Amino acid sequence: MEWITPGTRRNRKAILAAALESSSERHARIRHAGRSAADALLRQQAPEGFWCGKLTADSTLESDYILLQLWLYPPAEDGSWNPPSRGRIDKAVQSLLARQQPDGGWWIYPGGGSEVNATARAYTAMKLAGVDPNCEPMRRARDRVLALGGLQASNSYTKINFNLFGMYPRKYVPSVPPEIVLVPGDLIYEMSSWTRAIIVPLSIVQAIAKPKSTPYGVNVDELLCPNKKLSMPKRDAMSVLFHHVDKGVKIWERRGWKNIRARAIREAERWMLERTRYTDGLGAIYPSMMYHIMALESMGYSQDHPDLLEAIRHFENLILESDDSFQFQPCVSPVWDTAICAFALGELGHEDTDKLRTTADWLLSKEVRRKGDWSVKRPDLEPSGWAFEFANEFYPDIDDTAMVLLSLLHAKATDPVRQARVEQRAITWLLGMQSSDGGWAAFDVDNNWNLLNKVPFADHNAMLDPTCPDITGRVLEALARTGLPLDHPAILRGIKYLERSQERDGSWYGRWGVNYIYGTFLALRGLQWTRAQDVSETVRKAAEFLRLVQNADGGWGESCTGYRANHYVPARSTPSQTAWALLGLAAAGETDSSIVQRGLDWLLQHQRADGHWDEELMTGTGFPNVFYLTYHMYRDYFPLLALAVLGPKQ
Repeated sequence: MEWITPGTRRNRKAILAAALESSSERHARIRHAGRSAADALLRQQAPEGFWCGKLTADSTLESDYILLQLWLYPPAEDGSWNPPSRGRIDKAVQSLLARQQPDGGWWIYPGGGSEVNATARAYTAMKLAGVDPNCEPMRRARDRVLALGGLQASNSYTKINFNLFGMYPRKYVPSVPPEIVLVPGDLIYEMSSWTRAIIVPLSIVQAIAKPKSTPYGVNVDELLCPNKKLSMPKRDAMSVLFHHVDKGVKIWERRGWKNIRARAIREAERWMLERTRYTDGLGAIYPSMMYHIMALESMGYSQDHPDLLEAIRHFENLILESDDSFQFQPCVSPVWDTAICAFALGELGHEDTDKLRTTADWLLSKEVRRKGDWSVKRPDLEPSGWAFEFANEFYPDIDDTAMVLLSLLHAKATDPVRQARVEQRAITWLLGMQSSDGGWAAFDVDNNWNLLNKVPFADHNAMLDPTCPDITGRVLEALARTGLPLDHPAILRGIKYLERSQERDGSWYGRWGVNYIYGTFLALRGLQWTRAQDVSETVRKAAEFLRLVQNADGGWGESCTGYRANHYVPARSTPSQTAWALLGLAAAGETDSSIVQRGLDWLLQHQRADGHWDEELMTGTGFPNVFYLTYHMYRDYFPLLALAVLGPKQ
């Protein structure tokens, strides 16, 4: 399959010219590109030793920010609304308008077309902020929402947020009762870590907060499709059962024992506040931090209460702001970026050991040493690992932990004895976090109770945290390269998991990166470093998949649309996905093929003079089909890693 681009003929000429180069000239070009990319990364390193690139998403974060400001600063009695954050609200509106598409809507990933939730939330936020609903951008947005099915077609979280301001009927909004924290058997820990961090504060808000007023009584009834019934989310027959449960919950809210509800709210409050210690906000992610602020306000915390002030401070630390721009990050990624930067530089053979020593010392200082939610299922496992963010000690990340271990192969700390102890603890923690199917998930063990995907508020497509090939492949590489015996039962079970989870076309699903190229490259690296036996056919099929999906220009690109289609969908070439494909082919034993050489040429031709690459498409995944991410350093450190692996040593 080829993805034809406008520059295909020009690129083919460049590829032909490259083929005429001498081997020494080619090696010199690759070495220069690697050094240039390494220098570009090193210029971005913080004095403390870490890297932290921008991490951005779609427009829903700016839309929800406006709703939060309305929650914190309600309109005056005459309906006017002039909050102290008016300047930022105006910037958020300008940010939304700048990203409106020609058809009037907003996308959740570039090239994906307008999406009903992003469009409805942008329209509503701008209307609340005072944008004239009769102006041309608002008319186009309104028409696009209706064309996409209206508010009736939006997901539960859009409806829940609108209901908090009386803009969607409570009857048709899924209930999130605080009593969920009292259910025996630790039910809440059968949900993904990010889901529980969202629904606990949200349950408090739903339980005790009355709908907030809007400026001059504004509503968005015009976004409801006429002659289309309002209803709860329906996905299959099992949903009917949960609809009846939801009706029961709503009756309980009106008539249930008040002392039980009060106890549930107290326990939810305790649970929430406990998880704001040793962290940069609840869950250290945007939605849970937003609901945390709303919950504290609902419970009557004063505006100068230390917990509320701290919650707002952490939330506002996610803002990227200048005089003429305003955008939210869903979280920050310093440990992740630092680990991959250090690993790529180390694989290149970079000799600036002082900088990598500083990095290693910083990473060791970020090891998690407290038990978090993961310990509910692993109570006897000693804490270790690394979180994604600067501080998030309740939620160390299996993927980050594996990546940090790989980076520490090259980054050597000031105290080697301490480093060895930390590495051993992290390896033991990873082994203890293997799920029963042989794979690894992001934060939890055996978090795969599919029945929970049927509850009405599960349509954000992230209710669970099941094992996935991309994380499993990275963990296997980390365990093998840090010295775990290759016949260790955990490694053998991980290999079997990868064999079982391979797709028919030879690829692997990528849960945390877009998509099958990402999953395939990491699964292949896991198999490579574990020296897996009897997997030659598995590897052959995977390499064939990567060869077949190379674009005509020599690079690789993949669309987020593949998550909905359940198969690979091509897109124009990107630096990160081209690097992933090259790394996958290298792991399969292809280092000198013409396909690999064309991919390397694509990277060389698209590198800027300052050592960076440009990338417009989103290649990171938050929640498939719902929320995607742009890691602004992916475009740089993954190509560097590919050059390091496939090029001559520096």
